[in-house]
Amino acid sequence: MAMWILSGCSPQTEPEIKRPDSAPSFVDVAESVGLTRVHTGGGPEKEYIVEAKGGGAAFLDLEGDGDLDLYWVNGATLEHPQGAGNALYRNDGDAGFTDVAPAAGASGSGWGMGAASADYDNDGDADLFVTCLTDDILLRNDSDAEKLAFADVTAEAGIHLPRWSTGAAFGDYDGDGDLDLYVSGYAEFSVERIRPLGTRWRGADVFVGPVGLPAAPDALLRNDDGRFVDASDTAGVAGVDPGYGLAALFVDIDDDGDVDLFVANDSTPNFLFSNEVGHFVDVSLEAGVAYGGRGRAQAGMGVAWGDFDGDLQPDLLVTHFENDYNTLYRSQVGGSFADVTLLAGLGVEAFPMVGFGASPGDFDHDGDLDLFVANGHVHPQIERAGTGSSYAQPNQLYENLGDGTFELLGPVSGLADDLRVSRGSLAGDYDNDGDLDLFVHNLNDRPSLLRNDWARGHWLGVSLTGTRSNRDAAGARLHVVAGGRVQVRDVIRGSSYLGSEDPRIHFGLGEVTVVDCLVVRWPSGRRQVVVSPAVDRYLTVVED
Repeated sequence: MAMWILSGCSPQTEPEIKRPDSAPSFVDVAESVGLTRVHTGGGPEKEYIVEAKGGGAAFLDLEGDGDLDLYWVNGATLEHPQGAGNALYRNDGDAGFTDVAPAAGASGSGWGMGAASADYDNDGDADLFVTCLTDDILLRNDSDAEKLAFADVTAEAGIHLPRWSTGAAFGDYDGDGDLDLYVSGYAEFSVERIRPLGTRWRGADVFVGPVGLPAAPDALLRNDDGRFVDASDTAGVAGVDPGYGLAALFVDIDDDGDVDLFVANDSTPNFLFSNEVGHFVDVSLEAGVAYGGRGRAQAGMGVAWGDFDGDLQPDLLVTHFENDYNTLYRSQVGGSFADVTLLAGLGVEAFPMVGFGASPGDFDHDGDLDLFVANGHVHPQIERAGTGSSYAQPNQLYENLGDGTFELLGPVSGLADDLRVSRGSLAGDYDNDGDLDLFVHNLNDRPSLLRNDWARGHWLGVSLTGTRSNRDAAGARLHVVAGGRVQVRDVIRGSSYLGSEDPRIHFGLGEVTVVDCLVVRWPSGRRQVVVSPAVDRYLTVVED
């Protein structure tokens, strides 16, 4: 392992982390805890592409009380484009979730797509950015001990994006200590210019897909003391032809200490922008992520970032359309990637599915990253076409076998036995019992909240508070040394499909009861070591 990780850390003798003996089990508790609102996403026939998109959400701690609340993004219809408003579900523990959006001023309006949560103004609470078919929304958290309150500060903050936006991610690309914002544009959409069910797919009349529409440009918004300035041109990300963007990810691709930018595009090549001291350079082709291993563009939907093979270099996964695989790009030295999907055992099982949400996590506490993928077709007509495809599809949980290869788990309670048209997914510990649960946003349906009853053994959760770095510490890299191995995680704000997962970092430890050390590399470049942190609890680390 790298010596910089071990410097200041004295390893103890402990057994290696082992795979659990318990059988996989997840239970959908959404209705019992009050997550019952039904998503509005156009009509049942999906005559236009916008009716098949959306379905994002964000985990956040809106009150700072240590548990996960949930922002659920609603859609609309063409007849009523203002929609019925989003939900802000406050986590009331054993009492379940309560929708406080109307009282807190967080309902928003319009045809919502997704959400990202981050403390963009560094005042210590979680704010929200909501992407929409038109006119995105920035909601500043102004809550205090007496009242939950959000203010729509979109205009005040200088944000004006009157186009179809989808994925959003926060990251401090210029290293000035506050969070900037990248917003993926999808397509120029107008019902006046498109016929309903205007094309055919596998013998069925279906909506016109993205390649029949002009692509919408993305936007990189630089945070200047709480006001956002469009830096797309000056920062170098506007020099590429627009793609049909669906997911954005601020992560340190080349391990040089600053955040780079990956964008998953639907039916056009993906983008990878290398951060060269606050200016981005397009390295998509040379890094090997513009296309899949077969040399063609894929239908990028959701993204997952994590060290799946345990080599301390995080890897990248992108979900795709049916008759294709969800591509796993394994990181190589120097910031390049190789398509290892088939070698990793992720190829065949995804072919009948349309993958959207992608959530990595150590769901069984055996020390490696498993993978959850949310599936759902976009064309309800596909079932009537006699193709064998289904509109509602099972979601999939892949167990990591410890070497970067995966096994698709059979029917798991709460997953394969409950078919829905799923979109975004979020991994997070909603009940604070130490394991990662799963939230799934379902199109034209209530969501699923899958309580994890599988994980056994020990764990460690970490929250970071930046001082010199941005307060969320987005872009930080953490290493835990325990049980004769090292695990690595990154702090990310905006991932999966149109979503924002648990802001806390989670490590599974299995039978290990002693953590040798936790090493944090802050976005500021500082390195901080926490020796022998206690297990089975959430630890808050403040930048020293």
